[in-house]
Amino acid sequence: MQIISIINQKGGVGKTTTVINLAAGLAQQGKKVLIIDLDPQGNATTGLGLSNLENSSNTIYGILNGTKSIMEVIKKTEFENLDIITSNVDLSGLELETASDNERAFILKVKLASYLNDSSRYYDYILIDCPPSLSLLTVMALVSSHSLVVPLQTEFFALEGLTQLMKTIERIKVNLNPELKIRGILLTMYDKRNKLSSQVEKEARDYFKEKVYLTIIPRNVRLSEAPSHGMPVLIYDKSCPGSKSYFSFTDEFINQEQKIGS
Repeated sequence: MQIISIINQKGGVGKTTTVINLAAGLAQQGKKVLIIDLDPQGNATTGLGLSNLENSSNTIYGILNGTKSIMEVIKKTEFENLDIITSNVDLSGLELETASDNERAFILKVKLASYLNDSSRYYDYILIDCPPSLSLLTVMALVSSHSLVVPLQTEFFALEGLTQLMKTIERIKVNLNPELKIRGILLTMYDKRNKLSSQVEKEARDYFKEKVYLTIIPRNVRLSEAPSHGMPVLIYDKSCPGSKSYFSFTDEFINQEQKIGS
């Protein structure tokens, strides 16, 4: 069972789109997937057709403030093999509320460990959708995860933000989670008419080598339309370029698992 955070402290790079569509792709291949929406904006929640306005104790916030167990707040989505722990805006107050707790970085890890020890419900993957910041919530995700997928938009300044993220990851590895590794970097929002996209791709591949996935996610209108219909693009329009890319990414992701295991 793999716990994987999808992370980049910059907003608008395709994190939530990647979480939703990777989860849907894995679920369609018979894998059991749980998404944890750890972003107070709750976009993974609404992107899968659930409300981000409900009572906050039934969300990830209820788990992190100690009022609920994970078992109590998991919700089924409309999609087979795909469950979610939803989020809402109350989550943004957690940092202040836990300010006096020295162990607060480990809250999510402890809750997940006790759920996985007790539970007969089995997931192949838990995917955590991180907020667009290097905040307490992101640190909680990094401490809880086995590995990370970093969506990187192929735009100017993209790589600059990445160096800051890498420093944070290294600090977490040294101090809090020595097992943590970067599983891969996924290039998103690629525009083949724009020379800059191919420049950023080249720089990323030169620097991160085989850590960069072969699959590239293009800019695609259907990708941005799908969340407003509360469904993954893989179901909303399975033949559009965005869907084809996420199907291909899912295959690459699963093949990577076999390589890691061999």
